[in-house]
Amino acid sequence: MRLLTCKNTGDFGLPEAFASDETIPPYAILSHMWEAGQEVTFKDLMDGTGNGKTGYNKIQFCAQQAERDGLQYFWVDTCCIDKSNGIELQGAINSMFRYYQNAEKCYVYLLDVSATKGNVSRETSVSAWELDIRQSKWFRRGWTLQELLAPLSVEFFSREWEKLGDKKSLRQQIHDATGIPNTALEGVPLSQFSDKQRFSWIQCRETTVEEDKAYSLLGIFDIEMPLRYGEGSASAFKRLDEEISKLNTCLQDLRSTDPYDDKKRIENTKGGLLIESYHWIIKNPDFQRWRSDPQSRLLWIKGDPGKGKTMLLCGIINELSKSMAGTAHLSYFFCQATDSRINSATAVLRGLLFLLVNHQPSLVSHIRKKHDQTGKALFEDANAWIALSGMFTDIMQDPSLKSIYLIIDALDECVTDLPKLLDFIVQTSSTSSRVKWIISSRNWHDIEERLGRAGNKVRLSLELNAESVSAAVRSYIRHKVSRLAQDKKYSEQTEHAVLDYLHTNANDTFLWAALVCQNLDKMSRFNTVTKLKAFPPGLNSLYEQMIQRINKSDDADLCKRALAIVAVVYRPITLQELTSLVEELDGMAEDLESAREVISLCGSLLTVRDGIIYFVHQSAKDFLLKKAFHVIFPSGSELVHYAVFSRSLLAMSNKLRRDMYSLSAIGYPINKVKPPDLDPLAALYYSCIYWIDHLYDWASSFSTHDQSALWSGGTVDIFLRKKYVYWLEALSLCKSMSRGVVSMAKLEALINERAPASSTIEVVRDARRFIMYHKSAVESSPLQVYASALLFSPTCSVIRALFKEEEPKEIVIKTRMQDRWSNCLQTFEGHSSAVCSVAFSHDSTRLASASYDRTVKVWDAHSGECLSTLEGHSSAVRSVAFSYDSTRLASASDGRTVKVWDARSGECLSTLEVGTVLSSISFDTSDSYLQSDIGAIDIRVPSSSRPLSVKPEPQRPHYHGLALSADKVWIKYGSDNLLWLPSEYRSFCSAVSVNTIAIGAGNGKVWICEVQHSSSLRN
Repeated sequence: MRLLTCKNTGDFGLPEAFASDETIPPYAILSHMWEAGQEVTFKDLMDGTGNGKTGYNKIQFCAQQAERDGLQYFWVDTCCIDKSNGIELQGAINSMFRYYQNAEKCYVYLLDVSATKGNVSRETSVSAWELDIRQSKWFRRGWTLQELLAPLSVEFFSREWEKLGDKKSLRQQIHDATGIPNTALEGVPLSQFSDKQRFSWIQCRETTVEEDKAYSLLGIFDIEMPLRYGEGSASAFKRLDEEISKLNTCLQDLRSTDPYDDKKRIENTKGGLLIESYHWIIKNPDFQRWRSDPQSRLLWIKGDPGKGKTMLLCGIINELSKSMAGTAHLSYFFCQATDSRINSATAVLRGLLFLLVNHQPSLVSHIRKKHDQTGKALFEDANAWIALSGMFTDIMQDPSLKSIYLIIDALDECVTDLPKLLDFIVQTSSTSSRVKWIISSRNWHDIEERLGRAGNKVRLSLELNAESVSAAVRSYIRHKVSRLAQDKKYSEQTEHAVLDYLHTNANDTFLWAALVCQNLDKMSRFNTVTKLKAFPPGLNSLYEQMIQRINKSDDADLCKRALAIVAVVYRPITLQELTSLVEELDGMAEDLESAREVISLCGSLLTVRDGIIYFVHQSAKDFLLKKAFHVIFPSGSELVHYAVFSRSLLAMSNKLRRDMYSLSAIGYPINKVKPPDLDPLAALYYSCIYWIDHLYDWASSFSTHDQSALWSGGTVDIFLRKKYVYWLEALSLCKSMSRGVVSMAKLEALINERAPASSTIEVVRDARRFIMYHKSAVESSPLQVYASALLFSPTCSVIRALFKEEEPKEIVIKTRMQDRWSNCLQTFEGHSSAVCSVAFSHDSTRLASASYDRTVKVWDAHSGECLSTLEGHSSAVRSVAFSYDSTRLASASDGRTVKVWDARSGECLSTLEVGTVLSSISFDTSDSYLQSDIGAIDIRVPSSSRPLSVKPEPQRPHYHGLALSADKVWIKYGSDNLLWLPSEYRSFCSAVSVNTIAIGAGNGKVWICEVQHSSSLRN
């Protein structure tokens, strides 16, 4: 970026170049309308000409105004960009929004607005310029959008250089002239406005060059893309749409939850956020030290359960949001142990990244580098933590970010990979001066020990601030009791009695007070004072009292059964899913009030939010599992797992059928499937995904004796024989086929161990081979389980024989299928050309494959899921190998290069020019050398990498009648996918004759498929 310098003489100096954002000083920026032939260019300044042009006066004024505002530098587009340099021009236009956003002041010069005119009339005080400003051509320019919205400070000047006002004082006039919402003018992040809204802002604007109408939106959407002047407006907008679509897809895949919504939900659930309940911490010396001391980068707020840590952090978030005023970035996350979406280290990083990128979409470039290759699996596979932490580190080093505040609540409820997360927090707080952390947790020794490694931390113990916490709890109690008294119409005497009892027994615990008030709200107001004594002080005592009350109720068994199920499930279940798992609620999936009533009978231990059942607090679940285990699980938790398994199997047996969503077309793609309003799977989602896990937890227990469910004629045997393919369809609709592959392997291992002599084992083995072989087809199109999966299974397949009637009668495969499953356990599909080399990692968890398509793919060796695609070779990849510690991967290509990759993140660590084509490589035992055709290659010293190759976008062909798809994966009829082809049946060459297609496969086989296309093929 080049900047002009202000001189004391009122003139300005030549453009001065700054290499990086860190070195750019504070500057002003000019927004103006060009006059043909009168603008001073970069070349004019360098040649010492241009001072005779009328545009020279604008530059002089800008220099003088910047100096009056205490700034030494300023930027003007016409003379700070060398437009003869195409690369520089591309970079400048893509960076234009950021140039304006980072400016201290933006001066808008309105050539067509005069301040010398008087008032509109003698009867009004309205100046003539106030009407003229609405008609200014500046407001109709395409580039005006980002020049108006990006800077915080925008000041408007007339053609006489008199100040007319700023973006704040002229907000109504600007809104009338542009139609842009006031909230956007006030600085609300543009990502908060829909794509449609932002596109509408450009519709009535004009640009000199037609492509600029699209290019002027780059900053509005925080998008970067190559400029192609001459391509036409339609093409430019098409490319812009594609980039926006990629951005939106990346954000959708990144989002596992929206922490902004989680915060609102938490506040609403707890009855709103009271300033009095958190304001004390803002003035606390420890908090103030963390806030003001640049070296204090980590604040740990710790305290016992129920002390209000979460609401404290909600309050801190509000205060920081107000005080930062666009000078820093804030992101936060709320962990919850009972919700698998938000109880892991990867979920925390995804949530923090989501808010950061949502606030500043340009940061998504750090994520899209890998997401464009890998897709959603980037955030969910076995390497997700490595990839996410790497992206997070890159973002924290992004020069466009000044300061970042990161807040995580309830670290003790991060049940997966907490040590990794703590180490990451410690590392970044110690190495990055721009990042400040606030974290909260219980007083756990493990957390204290890990955080002990951080050198710049501040501890804030709620127990050591008991007086402040007590005052906050008392304020909270006064608020809650006042609401209760109003709703229940308490007398003044009763209100005082409730207030006194809560003050006396709350023990500085918000949760205790909240639970008592919740129970009082459910009770009749009569004899309230007497009923108060039923609520003992202390959380555990209160939970114990709730359990006792449940035991004495008429619905004790039902409530304890519901509590036990909610305690053992692997993720929070919905009310509809509960109806499938509790016998008394059977058939009530559409009567959710009955299920809701059961939850309300469980004291205040459970709560329902958005139709999902949660424990009211993690401490409630802890109490059940530790203090009340024998009450809730009188026969052990294993029998509850059995109950969930058996109820799941019963519900699925009763409801699963062919074409659950009435898709009709057997090739209907999963990415177009939308659940119907009355979703027949709504009550079955949990059962479909987790029934085998519960079976395993029951059957693998040593205390389990009756295991008839596993034997011939048992419930598992019957379910697989009657419902297996319908279950696979449901798994595809639930987008959980990979989970199904893992579950079937788990089931086979269990039957082998517990019922090896039963005929069930033959069904299970065949069923496992069936899902492994046909996973890709069914995952792609749910109804292919009845077409491709059945038609291409061996003739002696148990599953094929059991569901023979489901095969499409209109499709006949005129080649003999093999009798039995081949020795091939699974086919991993994804390469677009032949595979040259494969290698297992030494821990046997991953498989790498190298292909003529110039890529290396890394697969989960158990589920067959593609974990990552490594791109960068310019030629076919001949060989691939894992290091002995399985952390690195090496690949050799026809381009006479060897690349070494990080096996987890997919990052290319180095590129080695070897001067010849290597057919075989492998790591030595020290992982320091590669053994190859030419001897040992030292890989300890990395060299620079080559640039990535760019692939042209393929054209989509049109199909008429019977045909093969371009990728040879589908037999199509017209535009419809008809039959998915397993890899060994795919075409090397083919021929079509009316309704018959003959295919010559790469394995030497020729086979024929005859299709009688009719409306019946729709289902």
